[in-house]
Amino acid sequence: MNTHTAEPQHTMLAEIARRFELQRTLTRSGPAPTLAQRKHALDKLRRMLLTHQAAFTTAISEDFGNRSADETRMLEIGLLMSAARNARKNLHRWMKARRRHVDIAFQPAKAWVRHEPLGVIGIIAPWNYPLFLSLGPLIDVIAAGNRAMIKPSELTPRLSELLAQAIAETFDETEVTVINGGPDVAQAFSGLPFDHLIFTGSTTVGRIVMQTAAANLTPVTLELGGKSPVILCDDFDVTRAAESIAFGKFLNAGQTCIAPDYVLVPEHKVEAFAHAVIAHVGKSYPEIAGNDDYTSIVSQRHYDRLAAAIAEAQAAGATVLAMPGAPEVRKIAPTVVIGAPADGVLMREEIFGPVLPVIGYKTIEEALAFINGRDRPLALYAFSKERNMLDRILDGAISGGVTLNGTLLHAGQDGMAFGGVGPSGTGGYHGYDGFLRFSHARSVLKIGFVNVFEKLGPPWGGLARWITAVLEWRSSRG
Repeated sequence: MNTHTAEPQHTMLAEIARRFELQRTLTRSGPAPTLAQRKHALDKLRRMLLTHQAAFTTAISEDFGNRSADETRMLEIGLLMSAARNARKNLHRWMKARRRHVDIAFQPAKAWVRHEPLGVIGIIAPWNYPLFLSLGPLIDVIAAGNRAMIKPSELTPRLSELLAQAIAETFDETEVTVINGGPDVAQAFSGLPFDHLIFTGSTTVGRIVMQTAAANLTPVTLELGGKSPVILCDDFDVTRAAESIAFGKFLNAGQTCIAPDYVLVPEHKVEAFAHAVIAHVGKSYPEIAGNDDYTSIVSQRHYDRLAAAIAEAQAAGATVLAMPGAPEVRKIAPTVVIGAPADGVLMREEIFGPVLPVIGYKTIEEALAFINGRDRPLALYAFSKERNMLDRILDGAISGGVTLNGTLLHAGQDGMAFGGVGPSGTGGYHGYDGFLRFSHARSVLKIGFVNVFEKLGPPWGGLARWITAVLEWRSSRG
């Protein structure tokens, strides 16, 4: 046995357990955080983001090899600031007890629901938006009055280390703490008896996390992925659609869980659409190699996987349209593939990179059948000027969320839940829906000046039978 390796590992696992027990003990012994305390915590988080904004942006870029600073500020820090501001503004309303109806048979009485903290929440974040997907759930967790432990991705080590330092400077470890480490640490982390665990990542790892959490009956929110489709309808302008789809696909070099994965286009417009995408890409990214606006693939392993998938499609006879890439800095240029083989990687697996298959269809029914023949996706996009057609698509295919006549933007709305369905995830959060997700809805009934049911017996008599008959009669009349 390698004792040199085993000792640090044992020490790390002991430290994880220590921090968890500290937080768990306080959730079982102390009062729930007040409105003022939760607002104060959200304010501290916002100040932390502003203080470390430049350092976070630099660390993420270095982890990727190159990550557009504007994308980080807009899609991570900007969205986090907006979410924290929204939670703080509305928290007093979210925390109010909700009155509920009491049936006449149980009067006089009052009923209400209190939303109370669950306790200690575990957050396992991925590498593609490492700051947003670590702190986005944390905002909702804090708003709901919980304590949190965060496990960032080992694929973004600079950001993960900086985040641990920033959180330690901002919060006491009994409030929020960051645990860094590799897959073994992540496995131990997901095995803790959290009061709730949220995981964002691949469907494959999500299954493992859910299985591990099940040993403790830990409820889980899984934000996974899958192949998010786009349907371009015949009535919508090809150039406008191509610009919007290219925007959503090639941000972060396609390393976005809700990026358009493939596009279904009327057969007679496939070529025109593909060339329109490439034309727009040339304007957005005039060059790839020295362009700081274009993000690198996060690791060599991921780069090699994407390069092999493109080569496989090309070898099978697919048409590949792309600008020159920059392998030396792990940049794959925006790529459009026409005729990707159905059994190839590009059509079997979530692409998670700047490669866009385009598939022709004859009828909208054929397009919907193509989508429904696969796992339910995290996102669905549809482009049409006709409301009836958009409704037909919404009715015809299920997904976690939808943006119509655009891409990605439904995920940035603080007023709507974000989440998947089936293999693309379970549960949703963001804003009020996140507050509810990380709260326990506790039902309370207060008996009035008399408890009628207790007066009925036992021993049960004629009055009890008469009231039962009345209840049955009322039920039968709807």
